[in-house]
Amino acid sequence: MILLAFLLQTIRIAIPYLLAAAGGVMSERVGVIALGLEGMMLAGAFGAVLGSYYGGSAWIGLVCAMSAGILVALLLALCTLRFRANQVVVGIAINLLVIGATRFFLRLAFDSASNSPRVDGFGGEGSGLGVLASFSNPLVWLGLIALPALWWLLWRTPFGLRARAVGEKPEAAATLGVNVSALRLRGLLLCGVLASLGGAYLALDQHQFTDSMTAGRGFIALAAIIFGRWMPMRVAAACLLFAAAETLQIQLQGAQLVPSQFVELIPYVLTIVALAGVVGKSVPPAALGKVE
Repeated sequence: MILLAFLLQTIRIAIPYLLAAAGGVMSERVGVIALGLEGMMLAGAFGAVLGSYYGGSAWIGLVCAMSAGILVALLLALCTLRFRANQVVVGIAINLLVIGATRFFLRLAFDSASNSPRVDGFGGEGSGLGVLASFSNPLVWLGLIALPALWWLLWRTPFGLRARAVGEKPEAAATLGVNVSALRLRGLLLCGVLASLGGAYLALDQHQFTDSMTAGRGFIALAAIIFGRWMPMRVAAACLLFAAAETLQIQLQGAQLVPSQFVELIPYVLTIVALAGVVGKSVPPAALGKVE
């Protein structure tokens, strides 16, 4: 039972990582650095709460979350594809912009500097299912299939072939009639939708939005992408590994066997160790981050 509870909690914690990482793989496979994942997740979390609060339904919250993610992705596309700005600088700027924007609109919409009122979510409280209640949340199942579905999209469809070609050799793809900018835009929009759903999961699972609630999860998802070498199934395994480390951290804090300051370091130390072991061997898409 202890092992089962550990596995279930690991899956719950992994969902935002899986969704954000799926978006990041899509973005980087078409050649755009996914440094804005944190901002997309945070925008999705705020959009989900805003929609659920004023629309009275978690489903409306999901629509608003995806809309927010698309808006952030469009901003990223405008800066990197239209004006050819440095993708690293734009990604960092978008993260900072979304942090500031959500704080502003949190105050404007809910007259609070820290958190929103409680809203409707999925996998309702009081369902009597205990830890299994989370699996009545459709976002859990979407998170579990996101990366396998992305593998199928990238390696078993014409769109995926073109997307990988654009990320590796955009000049060669263009000579074959592929519209590089349009395909990258589609990849970024899909990235925005998936990453925003990761943020929506956090907000609707907690039934409220809190300031900067993503807490670096977008960066951990980006680390999982590098650790998984841009291969969806390997990235999924990396997300589960990082989620297991976070679960272990939570359980050790509850047991109070180790000083909490050291326990809190576990997920981040694992991330650094994992990247240190593979970053030199990982080969990103050849055109990643390159401006035409």
